[in-house]
Amino acid sequence: MPLYMDIHHHVEGLTADAVGHAHEADLKTQQKYGVKYLRYWFDEGTGKVFCLVEAPNKEAANAVHREAHGLVADELIEVKEGS
Repeated sequence: MPLYMDIHHHVEGLTADAVGHAHEADLKTQQKYGVKYLRYWFDEGTGKVFCLVEAPNKEAANAVHREAHGLVADELIEVKEGS
């Protein structure tokens, strides 16, 4: 299954608690779209968030975010895992 990194350039008012709740909402929604959100990283100072996700396509990954909390990524890039 393709692996994607999504990037949210600036989430207004970002906090660790808020991004944790958004991730939990993704986890509750992902099965409906055949998606698996794996990890996330964030920087409260800049409001940037990065999510690593397995998804059949970009549309499915975006659909999970849209339904779960409405914060669709600004960029979604297919990536390959390295060591």
